Amino acid sequence: MHAITIPEPGGPEALVWAEVPDPVPGEGEVLVEVAAAAVNRADVLQRQGFYNPPPGASPYPGLECSGRIAALGPGVSGWSVGDEVCALLSGGGYAEKVAVPAGQLLPVPEGVELAQAAALPEVACTVWSNVFMVSHLRPGETLLVHGGASGIGTMAIQLGKAVGARVAVTAGGPDKLARCAELGADILIDYREQDFVDEVLKATDGVGADVILDIMGAKYLDRNVRALAVNGRLAVIGLQGGAKGELNLGALLTKRAAVTATSLRGRPASEKATIVAAVREHVWPLIAGGRVRPVVDRTLPLADAAEGHRVLEASGHVGKVLLTVG
Repeated sequence: MHAITIPEPGGPEALVWAEVPDPVPGEGEVLVEVAAAAVNRADVLQRQGFYNPPPGASPYPGLECSGRIAALGPGVSGWSVGDEVCALLSGGGYAEKVAVPAGQLLPVPEGVELAQAAALPEVACTVWSNVFMVSHLRPGETLLVHGGASGIGTMAIQLGKAVGARVAVTAGGPDKLARCAELGADILIDYREQDFVDEVLKATDGVGADVILDIMGAKYLDRNVRALAVNGRLAVIGLQGGAKGELNLGALLTKRAAVTATSLRGRPASEKATIVAAVREHVWPLIAGGRVRPVVDRTLPLADAAEGHRVLEASGHVGKVLLTVG
């Protein structure tokens, strides 16, 4: 088979389309013939040499894919060769075939095309696990989503609205904010021109956000705490603004607030399977019912993965960038 390899870390040109050995599904795994994979920030970091795959994972980038089951490994039940699926991966999505633990498989949702389903697993699992399983967003609460026009952001807006929350977003410029509004965002904040703390407090009559989903890390830490409501929950899922910041514990104590930081890729397979099962139970019916949908900015051939990385790094996209096979 062919896959996108990274012989040496570097810029987008470091991604090389090459012939590699076919993966073999092990105990509890299935072999998926890939139809499409999605581009994620983690793939960019891996290409740059900053985010190596977990031990035992495929060395190729790609944290989610869609396709058809080509073979079942020992001990797999509940799935059949030919089933159309999408999958949460630890790596290997940028390839013609990938071996996946059966617990990380999802059926392609009703009403979603096979290739477009590749835009769903990583964002759905990230948002559901952090906003709902950890931060327990409830109907009537306010959710602040940083990077509202990103893949994560577009999913978070839709899921927040689906459960009856009020959703605030930050994004860069009126065009991206308009797209967020189309998805249901209630409070639109241009981070280039406005202070999100002031805007959130103004929109909530000084109460603040009950849950904040943050991709920036250190750069936003102090302001995120100031924007939190009493009993608020800050979920940090990215470090685009740095890894080390100063936390005012006094402010956190006064608000009886909580800060959590999680990543998905390095979790044990059992934890990923629990999250995937929750997504199938709670999110998939919303997609089948048309209340939540994948948001895809553009689709490129897998062999042109370098261009997909350039698009992501330029931050001009809304939603996901997909790479298709064949």
